[in-house]
Amino acid sequence: MHVHEFGNKDNPVILLLPGTMCYWKGNFGNVIDELAKDFLVAAVAYTGFDEEDKEDYRSVTDETGRIEEYVVKNYGGHIRAAYGCSLGGTFVAHLAARNRIKMDYGIIGSSDLDQAGNIKASIMSSLMVKVTWNFIHTGRYNSKLMQKRYESQMAAPDPYNKAFVAITGRDKYDMSFISKESLKGQFKSDLTTPLPKGIDNKETEIHVFYAKKMGEKYLDRYNLYFKNPVIHEQDMRHEEFLGVYPHEWCELVKEICL
Repeated sequence: MHVHEFGNKDNPVILLLPGTMCYWKGNFGNVIDELAKDFLVAAVAYTGFDEEDKEDYRSVTDETGRIEEYVVKNYGGHIRAAYGCSLGGTFVAHLAARNRIKMDYGIIGSSDLDQAGNIKASIMSSLMVKVTWNFIHTGRYNSKLMQKRYESQMAAPDPYNKAFVAITGRDKYDMSFISKESLKGQFKSDLTTPLPKGIDNKETEIHVFYAKKMGEKYLDRYNLYFKNPVIHEQDMRHEEFLGVYPHEWCELVKEICL
C-alpha cells in the first residue's frame, strides 16, 4: 500500500480511499488540488494498485490494518476525515467500527455495501475479473457486444459515463500493473468481509452521499450499518457527484469537515 500526500503538513488530514478497480490518480485527480488548499490530502493506493507495489491485494481486513498503521505512524493516530469512493466507503465503515484510529468525520460516497457468502462471492468475483481484465489492461472489452455498448455510451452527450471511466483512471493512465489476483481479491473480500450493524464509536460523525437513483434499498443499508448517519440525498447515480460535479463535491466536503 502507498499513500500519496498533497498540501501543507500543518493542515488537518483527509484520507481519500478509492473505489473498486480504481487508480487513485483517476479517482481523485479532479479534487486533490482544491482539497489541498485546506487539508493535507492523503490519497491511498491499495496494495497491488500502485505502479511501485509488487504485492497483490489480499483482503479488506489486511488493507484496513495497513491504513491504520500508516495513520498511527504518520499522523499520530488522528485524522480529520476519510472519504471513501464506492469500495472506499467500506473501508471508512471498518475504520469507524474498529475505532483503532481517531477519525472525526467519515464520509461514505454512494457505496453499495454489498455482502455475499463465499460461493456467491467467488462466482461473482471470477465473472467480474473475466469481464474487466482486458478493459483494465487495454481499454477494450473482449466481448464485441460489450465493446459496442461501451463505445455508444462514450459517444452519448450524458457526461456521466465518461466521468465514471475517468474515475477508474483507465482513460488516461496505464493500469496494466494491476494483476488478476489483486482484482479478484478486491472484489471477493469486499463481499465476504462482515460489516457490523449500527456502527457508532461516539467519536466519528458519519456522513453519506446518498445517490437517490441507486434505489431506496441503499438508503436502508446506510441506516442499518450506521447509527444516526447524516444523509446527504442527491438525485444522482453512483458516484455521479464526485465524477461530474467535482467543485460542488469539494464544497460539501469542506462544509462538513471544516
